[in-house]
Amino acid sequence: MNSVFEVQKTIREILLKVLDNHSLEQLNKIPSGFSNNLIWNVGHCISSQQVLVYKLSGLSTIVSEEFIAKYRKGTKPEGDVSQIEVDEIRELLLTSLYQTEQDFENKHFVNYNEYTTSLGFTLRNINDALDFNNYHEGIHTGIIMSIRKFV
Repeated sequence: MNSVFEVQKTIREILLKVLDNHSLEQLNKIPSGFSNNLIWNVGHCISSQQVLVYKLSGLSTIVSEEFIAKYRKGTKPEGDVSQIEVDEIRELLLTSLYQTEQDFENKHFVNYNEYTTSLGFTLRNINDALDFNNYHEGIHTGIIMSIRKFV
């Protein structure tokens, strides 16, 4: 299972570099033809990971319900985020990853509520969720790379 966490760590390091190499204005800009911005996509990765891994396992999330609601699927930026929020997202990129890895190693993920994603892939257990999460974060990393060209 280490490779799953290594892949997620690599993705999260890429996302951290995006946060570090773009101004607050760039992070908040929604380019023409896009429905969201860089910071929303990063927040969405965290929010989705929490739902796919923790909520569907019947466990409490690491992030707040407000955070999950703000960045869940189907939402879009409702205004600019502050530097304080960017800093929180930056910290959550790593803390949520490390906590998930620790919880996995400590066998906290005992139950899983089967869930079929909007792409038609059925998640039956924590391993499926972790695998799919990396796929999902990879998709959003690609979107982020596209948005970067326009900000």
